[in-house]
Amino acid sequence: MKAGAATAVATAKAQLGKPYVYGGAGPDNFDCSGLTMYSWRAGGVGLPHSAAMQYDAIAHIAVSQLQPGDLVFFYTPIEHVGIYVGGGQMIDAPYTGAVVRYDSIYRDSLVGAGRP
Repeated sequence: MKAGAATAVATAKAQLGKPYVYGGAGPDNFDCSGLTMYSWRAGGVGLPHSAAMQYDAIAHIAVSQLQPGDLVFFYTPIEHVGIYVGGGQMIDAPYTGAVVRYDSIYRDSLVGAGRP
């Protein structure tokens, strides 16, 4: 794992338990793309604050090639993003009423992956 990815994952882990707020980009609350944007900014990569725009902004990879720090995207059109941490798990800010947490990436809505 390259240094930026390790920093992005460590930053995402440090946000566990913080509340989901639509439009949130840290440090006290997050939405899905706000979390990945915040985490990767710590790793030295700028990303837009939108799951679909993040998908368009980075190199796409096969899900079988996922490494910690990569981003995983959900739904068509893309409406959700999480940061892959290994073992089929991501850290994400899933929805109003939830907190930043670990979730499985393996769901029917998984549509792609990318590497910032």
